[in-house]
Amino acid sequence: MQILLSLSIALLAGLMMSRLTKIWNLPAVTAYLVAGILIGPYCLGLLGIPGIGFISAEDVDNYSIISDAALGFIAFSMGNEFRLEDLRKIGKQAVVIAVFQALTATLFVDAALIGLHFLMPQDLPISMAIVLGAIATATAPAATLMVVKQYKAEGPVTRMLLPVVALDDVVGLVVFAVSFGIAGALEQGTVNVISVLVNPVVEVILSLVMGAALGFLFHLSERFFHSRSKRMSISVCFVFLAVALSKLSFSFGAFELSFSPLLVCMMMGTIFCNVCDFSAELMDRMDRWTGPLMVLFFVISGSDLELHVFKSWQIILVGVVFILVRSAGKILGAKWSSRMMKCDPMIQKYLGITLLPQAGVALGMSLQALSLGPGGVMVRNIALFAVLIYELVGPMMTKIALDRAHEISEKPIPPRQIASEEKKKAKS
Repeated sequence: MQILLSLSIALLAGLMMSRLTKIWNLPAVTAYLVAGILIGPYCLGLLGIPGIGFISAEDVDNYSIISDAALGFIAFSMGNEFRLEDLRKIGKQAVVIAVFQALTATLFVDAALIGLHFLMPQDLPISMAIVLGAIATATAPAATLMVVKQYKAEGPVTRMLLPVVALDDVVGLVVFAVSFGIAGALEQGTVNVISVLVNPVVEVILSLVMGAALGFLFHLSERFFHSRSKRMSISVCFVFLAVALSKLSFSFGAFELSFSPLLVCMMMGTIFCNVCDFSAELMDRMDRWTGPLMVLFFVISGSDLELHVFKSWQIILVGVVFILVRSAGKILGAKWSSRMMKCDPMIQKYLGITLLPQAGVALGMSLQALSLGPGGVMVRNIALFAVLIYELVGPMMTKIALDRAHEISEKPIPPRQIASEEKKKAKS
């Protein structure tokens, strides 16, 4: 009863808050996150009544399976953006922009925080500055995709945004693994080449191979079913299967064999959308089915934000520098690279702003940083502070950027019309 009651209150709080924030024309993602904060451990949860809000961080963690499933569906949807006919047009541009803006953000944050280290050497070790620079690469695909879908955004910025965000996580995983290995070497005084260079590359390759295999298996399985409900069920089954298998990990001495759930699900979606002739129609139906799941995901994410980070002035100072410098790196990196690739002027002007949201991937990186000791705790708190600000402000900035790029229509397109148009596009 307690679990169902908590989920129903979370869903109701998110939906009611979205009605309230609609008055100020704010994205629904922001409403769900605020609702999560209000029913979380620092507000309603203070009453200590089980089932009436989330009473502690441990209570929120009990619902992590919902977050895992939601991220799986989000990554699967992102994979749907890598259709071959579209990649032939923007593939090279998307790759260059994704790599360049991610590395620019890392270099900007590394330079700023290493400089800040000399002002507060005890509070901000160089190793932690390097880890935070790697965390700066990550962009939240969930918040970005939610805004695009809510406002039915369509245009050159949107078409470039989705593959860039998807590729951003690939770049981020490699950069973080290398930076994390360097930080560990600085802390321990020894350099492990396997952990710095081999493990991240192997993780990316294995994740893509597993995702591709599941994508082909998914397509073969779909051919045995013809009704909409059964095809929907087998789709949900394979997303759950991909998330579950990507949790596997093996260790052989210094060598670690692991997978990225985001990359596995994204690759599975990419293969499926390119080999299945009715994938567009199926993806539209899945979007409707996962609506409540996405509301719960963002509400739970809001409840998981730890407001205690505001108690430390050091955290606030480093966090503010991190946010401002990362934002500058993302915006300028996207602008410079899109100009270099001779992209549409609207892409050059507004793409960087849409890359600001940050959440799950960044928090996962910061969680791994805890193994570095006391400095890792600071990294975790700064990441929490940045995510809190980015998740509340980022979706709104994305909406404003897409609106100014004239890619948000005044009258949303009916879902049936979208499915029909995508089906025609897939057949052609």
